[in-house]
Amino acid sequence: MNNNYEIVVGLEVHAELSTKTKIFCGCKNEFGAEVNTNVCPVCMGLPGTLPVLNEQVVEYAIKMGHALNCKINGTTKQDRKNYFYPDLPKSYQISQFDIPLCENGYLDVLVGEEVKRIGVTRIHIEEDAGKLIHDDTLGGTLADYNRCGVPLIEIVSEPDIRSADEAKAYLDTIHSILLYLGISDAKMQEGSVRCDVNVSVRPVGSKEFGTRVEMKNVNSFSAAHRAITYEAKRQIKVLEKGGEIQQETRKWDDAKGVNVILRTKEDAQDYRYFPDPDLLTFIVSQEKIDQLKSEIPELPVAKTMRYMSDYGLSRAESELLAINKNTADFFEECVNLKKCEPKSIANWILGDIFKVVNERKCEIKDLAITSKNLVEMISLIENKTISNAAGKTVLEVIIDNDKDPKEIVKEKGLAQVSDTSALLAIVEKVLSKNEKAVADYKAGKTNVIGFLVGQCMKESRGQGNPAMLKDMVIAEIEK
Repeated sequence: MNNNYEIVVGLEVHAELSTKTKIFCGCKNEFGAEVNTNVCPVCMGLPGTLPVLNEQVVEYAIKMGHALNCKINGTTKQDRKNYFYPDLPKSYQISQFDIPLCENGYLDVLVGEEVKRIGVTRIHIEEDAGKLIHDDTLGGTLADYNRCGVPLIEIVSEPDIRSADEAKAYLDTIHSILLYLGISDAKMQEGSVRCDVNVSVRPVGSKEFGTRVEMKNVNSFSAAHRAITYEAKRQIKVLEKGGEIQQETRKWDDAKGVNVILRTKEDAQDYRYFPDPDLLTFIVSQEKIDQLKSEIPELPVAKTMRYMSDYGLSRAESELLAINKNTADFFEECVNLKKCEPKSIANWILGDIFKVVNERKCEIKDLAITSKNLVEMISLIENKTISNAAGKTVLEVIIDNDKDPKEIVKEKGLAQVSDTSALLAIVEKVLSKNEKAVADYKAGKTNVIGFLVGQCMKESRGQGNPAMLKDMVIAEIEK
């Protein structure tokens, strides 16, 4: 990136809310149904129908507003955003214009070792549009209107983001908060969270913003990172050649790593907003607003900072544990049992357990392992009843079975051997088989001790006390 220019990014995040029904009608709010089966006259906008606002949509949006430190407007309304597109059967979208439900907030995100504060302009509620299916085998483009009327919140950031890394950190944190609050399933692969990216560049030191370009079709946070980097480079190249940036909307093609122009950018007046005549102004009491605020849990950034200060974990460890609510809940259940060190618990979760979670593409809550069994296993290692290697064997069992680790140790004969005579026999056998390693140690290559202890552990089937074996190996060689 050219160091003479500064990137300016603003993000518009659309999140589908996980209510049981749609925003203005009683149709099911679910993904994956047969095309055009979750529809009715209201969400299809047929003449004579009247929408009724889903109260839970308002409550979910207010919760997100509290999480992002917004002012909540207790009196607000719905507006019609008018535009024609085949996936919008009414030819207008019910949204909010001049009085959003939530506004003037901010979000603190972790970028590297620093906390970056990003302003949040507004959060408003609106209905989703349908989905166009492009398939030449079906004769062109078909429309599925199941998604019409699915409740959305749109979260609009201030242009405070200055790099692709900051943008991804912001998006990851928004995604995590949605899950913490339980207001969205946040499944990007199902389109539950989508984002539009606005990018401009300006000379370093300039206070005036450059002309912004909006990018659509950004369907993952890593794609957003790539799209921002590409568009910033494209704009800088145009400016360096003496050209001007045009305000326009472009489509991001992640497979090709490029964007293409869709249309010149509309302004708000192009949508001819006006209050929806079928929906009344709605009022949320201060008592209700305060109650919803009291239900906000500790959020991921605050949790990350607490893990660092209370448990002495690194920022990376703390963030990995805190970013996912299921992982954070499991970690804290283990810590609250007060049977072993938080650092040891974190190491096992982020190491061996995360490996299984990633391989199976699941969550910790989907495994059979319990906090009680994990801390019992770690306690057995910490009090030297079993070795670390034996602990891995126990973990393989308790990942899929709610079984007492002590019983597993007994059944599999995993108890650590600390009997001096038994260990000495193992050491002597290993040294006799590895004369070259012994000679290397005597010649000053002391790192071979790790290899020899490993051979002793193998010979003891993982049951030998590694600390005792190391001392005995060194003592025998130096005799």
